[in-house]
Order: sequence, then C-alpha cells, then structure tokens
Amino acid sequence: MKTAIKVLALAIASALFTFAQDAVSPSWPNYAHDPQHSAVSAVAAQPLNKIHWSTPVDLQPPSGEILIHYGSPLITAANTVIVPVKTGTNSFRVEAHTGSDGTLLWTHTTNYHAPSANFLPSFSPVLSHNRLYIPAAGGVLLVRENPDQTTGKTFRLVFYGLKNYNADPSTYNANVEINTPITVDSKGDIYFGFLVLGPTPVNLQSGLARISATEVGSWISAASVAADPQMTEVDMCSAPALSNDESTIYLGVNGPSAGYGYLASLNSTTLKSIAAVRLKDPSSGSDAWIYSGSSASPTVGPDGDVYFGVLENPFPDHNDRGWLLHFDSTLSVTKTPGSFGWDDTPSIVAASLVSSYHGASSYLLMTKYNNYKGIGTGNGVNKIAVLDPNATEPDPIISSVEVMKEVITKTGLTPDPTLPAVREWCINTAAVDPITKSILANSEDGKLYRWDLTTNHFSQKITLSSGIGEAYTPTVIGPDGTAYAINDAVLFAVGK
Repeated sequence: MKTAIKVLALAIASALFTFAQDAVSPSWPNYAHDPQHSAVSAVAAQPLNKIHWSTPVDLQPPSGEILIHYGSPLITAANTVIVPVKTGTNSFRVEAHTGSDGTLLWTHTTNYHAPSANFLPSFSPVLSHNRLYIPAAGGVLLVRENPDQTTGKTFRLVFYGLKNYNADPSTYNANVEINTPITVDSKGDIYFGFLVLGPTPVNLQSGLARISATEVGSWISAASVAADPQMTEVDMCSAPALSNDESTIYLGVNGPSAGYGYLASLNSTTLKSIAAVRLKDPSSGSDAWIYSGSSASPTVGPDGDVYFGVLENPFPDHNDRGWLLHFDSTLSVTKTPGSFGWDDTPSIVAASLVSSYHGASSYLLMTKYNNYKGIGTGNGVNKIAVLDPNATEPDPIISSVEVMKEVITKTGLTPDPTLPAVREWCINTAAVDPITKSILANSEDGKLYRWDLTTNHFSQKITLSSGIGEAYTPTVIGPDGTAYAINDAVLFAVGK
C-alpha cells in the first residue's frame, strides 16, 4: 500500500510539474496558451491604462452582429504578435506585428477556407520551435520559419503525404478542410481536426490529423475515434487538448445527423483509441447537443481531470447556458458539472489566488456565466464566475441538479436597455494573471476588464469600442505584459 501511495504521489507531482512548466512559458503559442488550454500567463499584465496599438482582424466584417469566431492572436517569446486576419467573405492571411508598437513585420496569404457552420469557424495557426504553422486548403499546413524576422523560409506539410497532395491538389483543395484550431505539444507534434467533403485518391475520412515533430503524418477517422460509425467529424472549432504528460490527446467528435457526440481520448503518438464517453445532459439524461457554432474546447486540469462544454438537450431548458461536463483523466468517471458550458473553454485558477476561498481544491475554474434574458427563464443577469470543481451546490436554473459551487462571481456593469439586462460577457477563453491575481475578461459593452480575485472587484477597465453583439473572443497576455483583446473585429493591444 505504501508503495502504491508513493507511486501515485510521484505521478501527481510529475503532472503538476509538467503543468507548471507549460504555464511559465512567456510566449503564447496555442489557443488558450498551452496544449492543456489553461490560459495561465507567465507574466503580469500591464495596467489597462491605454491602447498601445490596434489592427483589424477582419477586413470585410459583416454589418450588425458578428457571428464569426476570430482566431486567437499568438505571441512569440521575442514579442512578435501573430494576428490571424479574415480578408474577405471566407479568405485569410497571417500578419506579424511587433508587440511594442504594432509595426507590421510581414504578411502571409493562405488559400484556406473555413468550413460552413452556424458561426464562421476560426482560422487558427500555432507556434512551435521558431516555426509558425498556418492552415491552408486541402488540409495542408504552411510552415513559416523564423516568425520574428521579416523574411523566412516557407514550405508545406501534409498529414496524408506531400506526394499524394501534389498528385491531385485540386481534388484535395476542394474536399479537405481543417476545422479546428491547431494544437502543438512541447516537442513540436501537431494535432488538428479535418473535414472530408468528397472523395479523395487516398480515401480520407473526416477525423483527427497528427504531424510529428519529425514531419511524419498520420490520421484517424472520427468513427474510429469513438468506435461508432455514426461519428462523422471532430467538433467544429474545438481545439484538441493534451494531458499534462502529453501522452494522451482529448477531443470531441460528433455526427450531425446522429444528434449526439463523444469526448474521446487517444494515445498522442499512435492515435490509438483509449476511451470515449457519450456526452449527456446532466439534467435530462438525454444526449447533449453538439452545436457547430460553438468554440468550446477541452481543458485539462493540473490533476488530469477533463472539462468540456456542451449545449443542453432539450433546448433551452438551461437558458442556453449549456453545461460544463467534467470527467476524470480516463473518462470513466463522470464528475460534478459546471452550470455554464456553451461556447466556453474554462481557464485554470490556482486556489491560492482567491483570498476568500478556504476549500480543499488546489485549483478552481474560471468560466463565463451568462443567463440570457428571454431564453427559457433567463433573467439577463450575466456574470463571470470562479467555480470549485470539487464542491457542489444546487444549480441556479434547475435546482434538482448538483453543480460546481460558485466561489466568486461578478455581474456585468453595463445595462442593455433593449432587454432589459446587462451586456453579455464575451469570452471563449480568458487570460489568467497569477502574478497580480486577476483575470482579463472582454464584454459586449466594448470594454476590457481586470477582475481582481483578491477583492472580487473590477479593479480596471478600458473602452475598446462602443460595443457590439459578437461571437465570443479570447484574451491574451504578451511577454512584456501587454494585454490583447478582440472587440468589434479589431485586435487591441492594451497596457500602461
């Protein structure tokens, strides 16, 4: 027994150490910072006093509400900001700007087209080992070396083989589309979901692609991921996540015509299936709704637990809040859900950052907590929340369901007189600043807020725009502490 306990303790320590290593990287290379999607910054965010610079992320934004998931900015350790830019109705390029003043260093156009979905899915590159990996048509990755420099070598990587692609590029370009943000591990192994819309010479099926750090490609179909032939795609706009030791990859798969989906785990090297759990509504017991307009991605906690947002079924019994489903690392144990999951990737908050918390958990979760006016019983009291994943309370909407306990919450400040309500919180992943014990959160009122976790107050705010209804957006912190937020199709760099 003592030996078993010692082995378990060592395993937990190793996982926490790996998580800590990832969290201290001064760069921001992945969606939500790292392959676990913790959104934890290594540096203190500067005071939100001034807009240093700004640049459009959409050169042809729609009028009115913006139902587009814009790709997250990425930042190198040398403070080069990589900005995914939508240039037309469905066309894209990448821009590199100096973080200090926004000077444009270089641009790179791609022939990538986003798949069709309820919200236009994100165009989402990734950084790794002095390379930028850019989505292109045909499931191809464009690789741009030395992203901090004005010039750099470019070449293509193809998970099903460059020779195969070159033999019939028009067919692959028409029939294969990358449909998730790209995730990269510490070694430089690349993972992403892809859709197959028609026949291809090598008989591709929609699924998950992997390109190793040594540039060897492989893939697995969505049906094989879940051992269910009804599964036909990786969840749209949902970035795969890796375990703390990077041996396991987690992803969502679904079948739009089937009406259900799974959270699955695979061996991250071989892509051999490990487990798959069918996603259920915690209240009704029915299959959860996997919505193509969501950008919710799995988050892996420091203890290996996995969190994944879905929509409720029947809809809108939970006021369009969905649920944050919660599993152990093996996906065999279903744990307490959170009361909001729709289009949100929860951020990791060390319990020590919240001075009012005296519970037993070593970490907490920060999530959006909107309660939409006019949907179900929604009262328009839209909040953000820090939750205890291991303590429970009755759900505020459906009291018969036990959910993660609220530790602290904050309601939006700006009235929305048309409803009446307060304006929605507008984040799909929020940057956590453990140095100043705060969180950076965007609102549809056009402001960026700093939420002080020690006082549970908004200690700072800055106006970015007049405010607009839009798809949820990320916040990011650069290596010099500059804060980045997207509002009204513009990226703003904010600091002292």
